[in-house]
Amino acid sequence: MKNQFTKSALTALFISTFALAAALPGNTLSGKVSAGKGVSVVYIEATLGKTFPAPTEHVVIDQKGLLFQPHVAAVPVGATVEFLNSDKVAHNIFWPAISGNKKLSHNMGTWPSGQKRDFKFDAPGVVPLLCNVHPEMSAYIVVTPTPYFAVTDADGSYKIANVPEGQYTVTAWHEGMKVQSKPVKVAGDTTADFALSK
Repeated sequence: MKNQFTKSALTALFISTFALAAALPGNTLSGKVSAGKGVSVVYIEATLGKTFPAPTEHVVIDQKGLLFQPHVAAVPVGATVEFLNSDKVAHNIFWPAISGNKKLSHNMGTWPSGQKRDFKFDAPGVVPLLCNVHPEMSAYIVVTPTPYFAVTDADGSYKIANVPEGQYTVTAWHEGMKVQSKPVKVAGDTTADFALSK
């Protein structure tokens, strides 16, 4: 009887410890990107054998005041982006390549004010958005290979929460700058800074 009680108590303790560990938030990766004016994107590269479900929430990129808003956005692979036209004129959206791969170019066509069209991004890379109607308009979507990413604030600071402990390659991107990647071991709250140049 005593043996059975001890076994039950140990099982309960193991289950509660496992549940507590599962409920605890992951580690935080944070730091600063020095790259000049504008925001940067920091993300964790793909790890072998690890896949992630496509996000259910859609990101919206607006065309307002003859500008793409926001100018820089980041989404994980598999995300659907909704492109809205809030201007009183027609707009077009196209990208000539994704990270230089012209086979991934796409033209979404032209549509009037108040309408939106969506597109699911299944390939990671940098998507330069352009408008055939207004050649001065441009923006970027960084499609990240994992859901562990952040867009920096105007200061260049970033924070990626709930990162599982492990060894990763972390990449920083900024418009007009060379991409920089570095190995980072995430354990607890970890810091990784980047200094990007042309």
